[in-house]
Amino acid sequence: MPQTLSCDLETNIARLKEMFGSSADLYTKPVQVLGISCCLCMFEGLSTLERLWVVMLSMLNECDRRPASGQALFEFIQHRTDLPVENAPVEDFDALRVQLTAGTTVMLIDGSCKAVVLSTQNMQFRSVQEPSGEGDIRGSREGFCDLLRINVSLVRRLVRTSALTIKIFPLGVRTQTEVALLYDRTLATPDFVKAVEEKLRGVKIPVLFDTGYLAPFLQRGSFSFFQEVGYTERPVTAAAKICEGKIVVLVNGSPFAMILPYFFNENFQSLDDYAGKAYFASAVRLLKYGAFLLSVLLPGLFVSIAEYTPELFPPQLLYKVAAAESGTPLPLFLEMVLVIALLEIIREAGLRLPKPIGHSVSLVAALIVGDAATKAGILSTPVLIVAAITTISIFVIPSLYEPATVLRVLFVLAGGLFGPFGLVTMFFVMLVSVCGMHSFGLPYTSPLVPFGRGAVRDGLMRLPWGRLARRPFDVNDLPGGEERYEP
Repeated sequence: MPQTLSCDLETNIARLKEMFGSSADLYTKPVQVLGISCCLCMFEGLSTLERLWVVMLSMLNECDRRPASGQALFEFIQHRTDLPVENAPVEDFDALRVQLTAGTTVMLIDGSCKAVVLSTQNMQFRSVQEPSGEGDIRGSREGFCDLLRINVSLVRRLVRTSALTIKIFPLGVRTQTEVALLYDRTLATPDFVKAVEEKLRGVKIPVLFDTGYLAPFLQRGSFSFFQEVGYTERPVTAAAKICEGKIVVLVNGSPFAMILPYFFNENFQSLDDYAGKAYFASAVRLLKYGAFLLSVLLPGLFVSIAEYTPELFPPQLLYKVAAAESGTPLPLFLEMVLVIALLEIIREAGLRLPKPIGHSVSLVAALIVGDAATKAGILSTPVLIVAAITTISIFVIPSLYEPATVLRVLFVLAGGLFGPFGLVTMFFVMLVSVCGMHSFGLPYTSPLVPFGRGAVRDGLMRLPWGRLARRPFDVNDLPGGEERYEP
């Protein structure tokens, strides 16, 4: 049970300082307001002193009233002034903590068991910029920033219907991070919203700094290579998903919005698909599907054919592969695993280093290591070419980079140790993993498997807007979409 405020000012100040441990950035200034003792409480850096004093001095200079008690002063400030006062006053110390950490100023009044909340926020945050992780030629250039209220406003500006509903609540035992749930109440089913909200409110986690922290609590417990949730940095993408009957989750301090539910085919979609010609968007999507299969299967397929069924290679290619492998000390599948590991190390180094030198280090390392290794006879040229092609291919679908990298190594091991039988078995395991997943009661492979109307309209292909607009996509149209969602 939250501890309520006392009517004694000194008692409230003492409890406040005790609650925050006399923190250095806690600003408490005793003042006289219309003859009543008060205390202005705020955190330096979250609120602005200049705006606070302008507000207070303006009120002191222009008002000629003299309230008889602290309660009368509270009623006067809360209901009879034009000050930027929040509608809900503070009545307990838990609400006091929430308001102070949100950047507002709280005025404690002697003789009143309620405190006034003044809107004086002045928090520093990264401005709205173009996201670096989702490159598009057409469409909006806006990206989410790190402040929750700004991100919510970006979505609200795009979805201007009264059906857009936003719920905000804290999560994280030690951080009490604000989490926002955004959805269209006319499209998202009540059972779906209730299931997601119950799951989120039941999360017990010590700290929360990113939406990715919540993903394990929203997915089923069984292991899978792929995720049942998606992420985006673009407000326009989040708005589009809300208009499809989905839920978007935002976390204060994170520029990544989580999308629920999320399907496998959405990894191959982008904003450019809907801004250009339908035939070209369809061709690009098919190209992305091919790039994903190429990045996952090509190394293992190359190793399996070279070691177990070399007669499948054309004679000229077979001679070059045999000549190159005859001068290397490692078995072919171990050589492929080593090259994939080296490319991942180079990528990670370029990613973590400062940007001015990260790209240079990646390029120089790849050229020097690759050229020196082939000249020294440690690695063969065909293996390097195959590994480079697969690495470039997965960059076409960056959202699937993690599962594709792991699957690539597993296919290499399966093809190198067990040959074609290992490849077929591993491919079957991958298919079972994908087809066996359910994203909040809906098949993860929808609308491709089971094959539905959406597979042709906006799945493998993309029809022109003239046909898409006749019946916009809604997750409730999918098989099981009207049933209760069970995370």
